[in-house]
Amino acid sequence: MYIGYEVADKIATITLDRPEAANAQNMALLDELDAAWTKAAQDESVVVIVLRAEGRHFSAGHDLNDRWPSPEEITLEWIYGAESRRYLEYTLRWRNVPKPSIASVQGRCIAGGLMLCWPCDLIVAAEDALFSDPVAMMGIGGVEYHGHTWELGARKAKEILFTGRPVTAAEAEQAGMVNRVVPRDRLDAETAELASRIAVMPPFGLRQAKRAVNQTLDVQGFHAAIQSAFDIHQTGHGNALSVTGYPILAKLGEMKAKIE
Repeated sequence: MYIGYEVADKIATITLDRPEAANAQNMALLDELDAAWTKAAQDESVVVIVLRAEGRHFSAGHDLNDRWPSPEEITLEWIYGAESRRYLEYTLRWRNVPKPSIASVQGRCIAGGLMLCWPCDLIVAAEDALFSDPVAMMGIGGVEYHGHTWELGARKAKEILFTGRPVTAAEAEQAGMVNRVVPRDRLDAETAELASRIAVMPPFGLRQAKRAVNQTLDVQGFHAAIQSAFDIHQTGHGNALSVTGYPILAKLGEMKAKIE
């Protein structure tokens, strides 16, 4: 079991519970996470959903030791199918759950970690939170749920993609990606306080407010852009398969292994 789940006072709390691996996402974790989101969405007693993580870090992204077949078996068709389901369909479904959701983020939130917090409606970040997407070094222009431009604005999005450098919690708040930045030891309490304030609101009003904002973004092109960028992302995989054979995965793995 990689996911914790509990409900109290109209709030469903979903917890990433793989701290020994910095909450890196293997396929089992993502499947369990999707099941937890579905459970919360279907539970009529739940008004607000909180996504949090155990340990020092929110998520080190995809587990590079888990997601690939052997080199002689891997194909672009396999990659497209696996990523379409777990990285695109899951994240868009979480985004559109008709209940307010809050991501509570501490420590590192790397690449695939962004795909867990960005679908949430609100983000509360600890002061030590760092958000990054270094996958351009793989010849890929960003993770599969390409929310960068919408979350950070075009120029800041290009900066983190071109350089791979982390964005601090303070920078993320200034860009509008993060709602609140709080001391690390207050993260759970501040997130719970915000969730409790929302939980007393009428569920139908919350649902309609969320739908109105999400549909406004969709009219502006959000959904189409995410779908299009996903296909662009796959060309990076195709290039890596035909030219490099993914040796860079080892370097990314080494980088993540250094996270304490």
